[in-house]
Amino acid sequence: MEESAFNALAEAELARIESAFEDCGAEIDIEPKPGGILELEFDNGSKMIINRHTAAREIWVAAKSGGFHFRPQDGGWVNTRGGGDLWAMLATLASEQAGEAVSLARPA
Repeated sequence: MEESAFNALAEAELARIESAFEDCGAEIDIEPKPGGILELEFDNGSKMIINRHTAAREIWVAAKSGGFHFRPQDGGWVNTRGGGDLWAMLATLASEQAGEAVSLARPA
């Protein structure tokens, strides 16, 4: 995949993720940063970073429980270790860090 095509795909996904977190109802401060980075801060002070990694053509997630890499595949983003779906993992990781259930609706 060309770099420009990947960046467009990743930026669109990051925008959907930002919107979903804004609408999830949990107390999470979301701060978009330059270069395709979303920084989420939870009430307990912990942070999660979600960013595009252009060189690897992946979206990376750094959470309290570890780091995860996702590649575009079949219209979604799949974990490079174990094959989990990005959105399901984001909900699980956010729930763990928030200390409450976080449900994310994937916008169309």
